[in-house]
Amino acid sequence: MADIKKDSELLAEIYRNTHYALESISDILPETQDEAMCEELKKMHDGYERISGKAAVLARNEGMELKEPGPFKKAMMWGSIKMSTLKDGSREHVAEMMTQGTVMGITALMRSMSDCDENCDPEVRKLAEELLGMEQDYEKRLKTYLA
Repeated sequence: MADIKKDSELLAEIYRNTHYALESISDILPETQDEAMCEELKKMHDGYERISGKAAVLARNEGMELKEPGPFKKAMMWGSIKMSTLKDGSREHVAEMMTQGTVMGITALMRSMSDCDENCDPEVRKLAEELLGMEQDYEKRLKTYLA
């Protein structure tokens, strides 16, 4: 039998994770000069958007309400990205910032997944695993820009 509280917490983490990533990519994309990095960021944005949509559908089907990050958190992220790219807008720096964000997302997601045992809804668990795999792939791809 599924644990609804743990399901909703994992689903909320998936949604939060994808929204932070979408917000970060949207903030950093206009500051990115490198064409290859822009394309990489757009692909990442598409992937996060797809997972976010799936999470929203699952939540709606379960009667859950998912919350987006608040305006203060969004403003803090935006300011941090703008200041950081103002100092250094190089491809390597953008890749480093995105890698750090991806690693934080992977860590938070893995923590939430470990809290949600085998009693979690299989669809929620599958979506979390899909997001985790996608983020691990992004991390590898971003690291190629660091060299």
